[in-house]
This record gives sequence, structure tokens and C-alpha cells, in this order.
Amino acid sequence: MRVLVYPNNIGTIGGSQINAIDLAATMADAGHDVLVYGVDGILTPYIKEKGLPFLPARELRYRPAVSRITQLLKVTRQKKIDIIHAYEWPACLDAYFGAHLVGRVPLLCTVLSMDVPALVPKSVPLVLGTEQLGDRARQSRDHVSVVEPPIDVEGDHPGIDGSEFRSAHQVAEDEVLIVTVSRLSIELKLDALMNAIDAADLLAESHKVRLLIVGDGEARDQLDERATRVNEHHGREVVTLAGPTMNPGPAYAAADVVVGMGSSALRALSIGKPVVVQGEEGFSLPFRPEDLDTFLWQGFWGIGNGDDGAQRLADYLLPLVIDSELRSSLGVYGRDVVVERFSISHAATRIEELYTQTIRESTGLGWRVGEASTTAIRALRVEYDSHLPSVKRARATEKAARLGMASQPSTPR
Repeated sequence: MRVLVYPNNIGTIGGSQINAIDLAATMADAGHDVLVYGVDGILTPYIKEKGLPFLPARELRYRPAVSRITQLLKVTRQKKIDIIHAYEWPACLDAYFGAHLVGRVPLLCTVLSMDVPALVPKSVPLVLGTEQLGDRARQSRDHVSVVEPPIDVEGDHPGIDGSEFRSAHQVAEDEVLIVTVSRLSIELKLDALMNAIDAADLLAESHKVRLLIVGDGEARDQLDERATRVNEHHGREVVTLAGPTMNPGPAYAAADVVVGMGSSALRALSIGKPVVVQGEEGFSLPFRPEDLDTFLWQGFWGIGNGDDGAQRLADYLLPLVIDSELRSSLGVYGRDVVVERFSISHAATRIEELYTQTIRESTGLGWRVGEASTTAIRALRVEYDSHLPSVKRARATEKAARLGMASQPSTPR
């Protein structure tokens, strides 16, 4: 079949985008004709490296935009697309209003954020990343499936060499290296990254640990400021901001322990590293056999109780810092689970089934005037509100408050 894959934003390196591209490449390897559509960005070379044809989208400032909707309709007709696979709700709506409703092209939407998307029309088959979200979504809509984030277990394997990465960042042989690979964004990531820095600060009082943060984003300056203060307090390099990379495999491989969430945690497990999973409001939990059911239900993320997330994370990291045998055993266990449950080949088989089902059930699809109107009104309201000066001021105030919190000096411990 001929598939158009539409990641939400290939201008940033994120789990949703990487998953979309990797899964598209796997579907192409299985014999399908797969095209990737999106605004030219940092992930465009990655798409081409995977051997996937890339169709550049028009840039825009507001969403949903008639220009993008019209372009997608034209592309799907010219390329004779059998199905569109859109990732996250903005891309879904671009495809929904034109190619889907007017062009009658079947549409499947994957959302990998940690909430049930209210803006995805209920007639559109929805794929979510955790059983918990799937169960919640089924309470208000039909056509809900769960496909856990797919991992390329052959590309991300325990044989990757991390020695050059350790050497490049001057990690000593007797240092226990903790690595986190993440977008350095304020939303969803900043608190967890600050907790990681503060946990390293706590552990460094009595153990020779090093934290390397791999990634880039708008929160970099705030994180760098906190890292500098921790390093000055200890008189040595405890925390390093290593910058972004298109290939984080060597960073994971170099680690003794990985701290992260979502696909990042899964990739580290696939490479055979022990992982402590983070989330929001101070959540952290090691990936251990006794906690497997928790992660299979809620995904590799969670919400804490807002208490001292840094201390909790340090407490979970400490046994891994001091016990190399524990690190090794949990690394082997994690690799086995990912290969069995999260391999990209397993996900591709399920997605292929959903493509076939979606195409079959879309036969004879007609206009859903009420749903389309309601969806358009909701989307326009969200877009309008996001550009209101009062909303911008409120967000700027909240952002400043969070950054002020984030940039406070760490307390010597």
C-alpha cells in the first residue's frame, strides 16, 4: 500500500518524530511505498538516511491552516495515497479537514503524549502509547488501539561502543557515569532534568559520579547555570551539558546508568543499560522486574506527589552507583523485555494490521458535518487563545517563575 507518514514536527529531535520515521522505514522495508511529509527541519537528513522519500510541507504560523490542508489534499491525490498516518493532533487535523474529509483518504492518528487528545475527531482511529491511556480513551470514543513506542532493537544493541564518548567527555575510569538524553525543554522536561542535576549533587558528596546531559533546547541556559553551581560546589566536573546528537547510541552505551523517560528510557534498555525512569512532579522509579507491570500499564513516565524529586532519584540511583553486578543484571533484564515486547518489527506488524483495518472501515466514508464543525471550532479556539496577549503574558509570567525556581543555587549537602 502507499502510505503518507506525517510526523508532527521534524524541526526538533523528539521521541514521537523518531518513532514515526523509524516505523516508516520498517514499513518500507516490508514492501510498502512510504512517503514522509513535513516542514524541512533538523530531522530531514535522518529521513533521507533511512531511504525514505521526503515531501516538504509549507511553513505556517497558525494552525489549522488552509494552505497546509489544501497542499495535503493535492499531494494525496497526486501520489495516490492509500492511507495517511499522522502523529499528534496538529498533523492529524491538517490531514483530517482536506485529504480525509474531501479526498476520502483513510486517516490513522498516533498520539504519544501522555494524555488523551481532545482535538482528534472521534471518527478517526486513534493509536496511543500506553494501556492506561488506551483504557481512558475507550471511555469516550471508539477505534482506539495501543501500540507501545517501537524500538529498533537491532540498531540499539548492547554491542555499541561507548568508549569514545567517555573519552571525548573526559570521564575517568573510576567515575560512575549517569547519562540522560532529552530535549532541554521547559515543558515536561525541565523539572526532571533539574532533579537529575540535584541528585548528582547529592550523590557526589560521597561517590565519584558524573552526570552527562545530552540534548539541546530552550532550557539549556537554566540547566547550565545549575550545573555550574554544582560543579563549583564540588570543585570538579560533576555535571556536563554535552549538547545534542543525531545518534545517541554511543551516549547510552557509555553510561553506567541511564536516567530518562519515554522512548529514551526504552532505547537505553535496548542497549542493555539499567534505567531509572523519570516523569513529572518528582516521579522516578527504576526499571526492575517487580515494577514491570507498572511500566506496561502507565508507560515509561509517571506523575509524582510533588515532594523532593531529587532526593527520591538519588535514593534510587545509589544502589546502582555502588553495585556493578546489579547494574549488569538489570541491564540484561531490560534488554530481554524490550526485545520481547517493544521491538519495531512487532510494532510494524500491528501498524500494518491497523492500516488494513482503517482502509477497510473507511470505505464509503462521507462528510461528518457536526464533528467537523465542532473540531474546527475547538482547534481555532485553542489557536486563538494561544496568541492572545493576555495568555502570552500569563505564560511568560509562569515561565519566568519556573525559571526563577530552576535557577536557584543548590544547597550544599
